[in-house]
Amino acid sequence: MNTPDFRAIAAQFDAQGVAAIALMGSFARNDAGTFSDVDIVRFHRRNDTQQAESTTHFIHGALVIVSDVVPSQIEDWFTKPEQATTCIAGLRSARTLRDIGGYFRAIQDRAHQFVWDEAMQQKANAYASSQMVGWIEEVHKGLEGLRRCDDGRLINARHGLSWGLTDVLRVQKGILISGDNSSYLAVTAALGERSEWVRLSRKSFAMAGDISLPDQVRAGLRLYVLTAEWLAEIFNPEERTLIEETVKRINVEL
Repeated sequence: MNTPDFRAIAAQFDAQGVAAIALMGSFARNDAGTFSDVDIVRFHRRNDTQQAESTTHFIHGALVIVSDVVPSQIEDWFTKPEQATTCIAGLRSARTLRDIGGYFRAIQDRAHQFVWDEAMQQKANAYASSQMVGWIEEVHKGLEGLRRCDDGRLINARHGLSWGLTDVLRVQKGILISGDNSSYLAVTAALGERSEWVRLSRKSFAMAGDISLPDQVRAGLRLYVLTAEWLAEIFNPEERTLIEETVKRINVEL
């Protein structure tokens, strides 16, 4: 695999108002493969910069994804737990391709100094509580899908009862991931490969042998119950009532 010329690529996307350009993702971590994309992130000085969410390009055979971020987004990376868990580690391993006046260096230094403190943990608890309520609809889709043998409902339910619950624990436990591809493995490593949570989650992802869609959803429903039990002490009182009622319904039906 030929290594792309990252600085030459970055130069193609330099523009007025861009304070820094960084290489992030697998190439920055030196673990890229044949089909890995080149993650180029442009850091703008102004919040009012007009930007697309991301753009996609093929450059000399390499898939290049160019993203734009503004100061308010960067602040969210350090103050919102759901974003800190997905962004801080990536910032730490990023490679600078262009940096005017040390703009990106200051951001990266802040990432290296980041500490998951009690204030962040309280925000993470609130996020987890809210998300557990948010996934109640998927619980009901799963229960109704099982009752009707409805694959459409079961497919929809499976996402929330696998990825959704993984997201809940990643944030609540403050697990900083290096990228999307490492999210599940980072969570399971933190919880312990032999834990009941990991056993059920592997079934909900269909990673535990030949398992049917209904059984994947049943595992996901049990995973919701177990997650609720683990996090019972951190739920918002009003949200706890909803979550506990949902757990009762799952236990009755299963």
